[in-house]
Amino acid sequence: MVEVTKDGDLVTFRVKGLHKLWAFKSQLQIPARHIRGVRQDPQILKGWWKGIRAPGTHIPGLLAAGTFYQDNKRIFWDVHRAENALIIELEHDEYQELIIEVVDPAAVMQLLSSSERFSD
Repeated sequence: MVEVTKDGDLVTFRVKGLHKLWAFKSQLQIPARHIRGVRQDPQILKGWWKGIRAPGTHIPGLLAAGTFYQDNKRIFWDVHRAENALIIELEHDEYQELIIEVVDPAAVMQLLSSSERFSD
């Protein structure tokens, strides 16, 4: 589970609870202008291949957490309940995507979509 907050142009993604151990990361800070898009996909955990873990944890169909490399992309995962998962597309950042579980996907989508980046 990830908590998302925004302070000015900086968006902080805080990994909560035991997910820190599974993901090998406690937080990410991303400039809002690096966020290219946000969408939901409740089927995101389906399938067994998430990419090469480096480092991370993957239990197919149940949990994906950590850094994964797939299709020439570096992706940060932290998803246990796919129905609350968001896919955040990034540019000019160390990750090309964040695939995270949040408490309220609609509220986080609104928070991230209100970024100046989307109004260009």
